[in-house]
Amino acid sequence: SMVGITAMRTWIEPVVAGSQVASAFYDTALLLVVKNYYNQTNSTAPAHTQEDAQQKAVSNFYIIYNLVLGLSPLVSAYSLSKLGDRMHRKIPICIPLLGYLGSKTLLLLLILLGWPVEVMYGAAAFNGLTGGFTTLWAGIMALGSLGSSESRRSLRLIIIELVYGLAGFLGSMASGYLFVGFSDRYREGTVLVCCSIACYAFCLLYSIFVLTVPKPAASCPAKAKNAEEVGGQLPAHTEAAAASEGSISAPVSPSKLIIILLFVAAILYDFAVVGAMNVLPLFLLREPLSWNAVEIGHGNAAGYVIFITSFLGVFVFSRYLRDITMIMIGVASFSAGILIMAFVQWSFLFYIARAVMLFALIPLPTIRSMLSKHVEGSSYGKVFVLLQLSLVTTGVVTSTVYNKIYQNTLDWYSGFCFILSSLVGCLSLVPLSFVAIKQRSTTGSLQILTE
Repeated sequence: SMVGITAMRTWIEPVVAGSQVASAFYDTALLLVVKNYYNQTNSTAPAHTQEDAQQKAVSNFYIIYNLVLGLSPLVSAYSLSKLGDRMHRKIPICIPLLGYLGSKTLLLLLILLGWPVEVMYGAAAFNGLTGGFTTLWAGIMALGSLGSSESRRSLRLIIIELVYGLAGFLGSMASGYLFVGFSDRYREGTVLVCCSIACYAFCLLYSIFVLTVPKPAASCPAKAKNAEEVGGQLPAHTEAAAASEGSISAPVSPSKLIIILLFVAAILYDFAVVGAMNVLPLFLLREPLSWNAVEIGHGNAAGYVIFITSFLGVFVFSRYLRDITMIMIGVASFSAGILIMAFVQWSFLFYIARAVMLFALIPLPTIRSMLSKHVEGSSYGKVFVLLQLSLVTTGVVTSTVYNKIYQNTLDWYSGFCFILSSLVGCLSLVPLSFVAIKQRSTTGSLQILTE
């Protein structure tokens, strides 16, 4: 039983679930606090102008808030992850959690002491400078990769995504009830923020006292080591010497190229998905669907079902297919589904489009899994955080670009953004095909070497 307990202590899932529930609580609380804040500021104006002004003020608050939140980790994320690689794997997990605790406590003080809502820009900056979600997620992925063998890694990383999705679903469902249930007795949002802080405190204590770093799982270390060394660890003359020996140089050169191609594919795919998901809520609210709050709730729940179907996909596919094939299935699934979404006129078509997207979550965790197989364990954190930073930056750019395109194509054709996403999704298949070809040729040359 001691072995079982030791193995359980390497589980990162409690931190993933706890921080995601906390995040769902906090997001709901912040939105309502900001809305209420701008509600009280001009109560003399007529109702419809008031609502427009409020919408605009809330929207402007979020533009700045999200920019600060998205860009501040650029300062610290890379160095925190490097520290994680060099000193201790828990650094890129505990420091961001501390930052979360601090920034959420600021929201509580804001509610209790009636501070101006702009204080939250400072909270976002503190959250970002301590690493934010970018560093936390990269740290979680590094730990998950360390403790899993190469053959089980894609499954391990999608299980982490599944826990994240289910926790987000439960947290979102509960947050509305918690907010409504206690709003008469306490200041609006107090209970929600306290629940959020409690969850983050649990995550931090768990990470410090319970969580243990898994021993790296046995894989094929010789290959990875060589690839890493020739890939830039050694000075130029030893690199030349290694190349002249021939034995190491064959599998190596593709390694760096594969990493670059995987990055390009991940960024393109993320651009397609983030853009479409940014526009989707707006699309559902207006003609021809004109959904109400209940219908939107059901639509969101359908979004979370994709976490489960993608997990089942990896669970089954990983026995028979290579990682690259699974990624391509996921990309095709999303691109086809979002293309159907562009032509949605009735609610049932929305659900058909969502059903076609059932494997849309496979690509990113599987790309992370593939990346981890092309670098040495000692650089997991670094590579994952670089990917995460690329995705965060893409996200900031994408939401701006897509919202502009959406505004300009609304009257002409409201589903245009989805067609665009489908095309960009298909475009990410190009670098992926090159990876597949490269891998084929690499395994070929490896076989020749071993013979």
